[in-house]
Amino acid sequence: MLLRRVVITGVGTVSPFGRGLDNLMDGLLAGRSGVVELPALAEITGMRTRVAALVTGVDPMEIPRKFRRSMSNMSVFATLAAQDAVAMAGLAPEQLSSGRLGVSIGSTTGSPQTMEEFFREFNADHSLERMKSTLFFHIMNHSCASNVAQVLGVTGRVLAPAAACSTSTHAIGYGAEMIGLGKQEFMLCGGGDEFHPLTSGTFDIINAASAGFNDTPHQTPRPFDARRDGIVCGEGSGILLLESLDSALARGADILAEVTGFATNSDPGSIANPDTACIAQCMRLALADAGIEPGQVDYVNAHATATEQGDIAECAAIAEVFGAQTPVSSLKGHLGHTMAASGALELAACVEMLRRGVLIPTLNLDQVDPACAGVLHQREVAPRRVDTVIKNNFALGGVNSSIILRRYV
Repeated sequence: MLLRRVVITGVGTVSPFGRGLDNLMDGLLAGRSGVVELPALAEITGMRTRVAALVTGVDPMEIPRKFRRSMSNMSVFATLAAQDAVAMAGLAPEQLSSGRLGVSIGSTTGSPQTMEEFFREFNADHSLERMKSTLFFHIMNHSCASNVAQVLGVTGRVLAPAAACSTSTHAIGYGAEMIGLGKQEFMLCGGGDEFHPLTSGTFDIINAASAGFNDTPHQTPRPFDARRDGIVCGEGSGILLLESLDSALARGADILAEVTGFATNSDPGSIANPDTACIAQCMRLALADAGIEPGQVDYVNAHATATEQGDIAECAAIAEVFGAQTPVSSLKGHLGHTMAASGALELAACVEMLRRGVLIPTLNLDQVDPACAGVLHQREVAPRRVDTVIKNNFALGGVNSSIILRRYV
């Protein structure tokens, strides 16, 4: 349990619907899909999937060149999202550089695009003569966090969690704990990732990438659906500005939501296959951290990537903990799986569901798989007062995470 109350006062997003929280919510509420056919994937031998969810509406040139040259796409996304979160929170430059604000932003790996370009050039003649001096800043694992800190002049703590699909939920949870312990007053938290064919290829190799809807990309992924056939990889960034409640009240800040619980645990049973018991335990730990009972949760934002094993295991865990009365949905039908950004982007949408009093359904859920029928699936946009939500993320490697938000009162 946090020793100090922690609230969210700023949100920034870069997604397949463009830059900004309003664009994200407009796309989600309209039931649009950010998934497109990507013909370049057809040129890769052995690649079956041809779809991806790519960022639109972003201009890297907004970032001054002295900073931009050390950035790959993922750092550009994270920087723009962080700038928007700071602007929404109303922080002044002197607060960013005060040492009281830290950064907790992660990615799955460093820039895969930069790594490909480096090895293509290097393997041609084993020469370093064409290599740019800024190359390493693109591929270091804390590239997003460091670039955000450089652009904003941050002098506080810098963390760069790396836990694949659980990354940004970890980043937010650890940031909240840091504020709760009094180590920082503000934290910019979240994740960023950029699309690369090898990301899709990784899931394609293990038969977990969607390949049955290449000609109708808007119909995939299909979380919980009987016709689902796997993940659609995407890109983007979600950044939340967290701060202590005392600080927010003293500044007169607009409080968007409160972070009340966080938990993460490890599933040592399999590095690839999720376990219902471990997922259920992770959610129970988050509930205990928040000091609430399952019946006090109004909505579950599921990880649900549209893989058979993952959807079934998570549904069984949600049914075990919450029964069949709490609405459940996944946003990956709209956004694809934005990897390290997914937790923060989806949590940003949860903040807005709390604020707007509305629930967003699972896109492409036409026929619920009987194996996923034990929960209350949200099937349409619906007005509903939402006071408390739990958001799940689960990663390859057996890393689970859950975070709880509530309406600020």
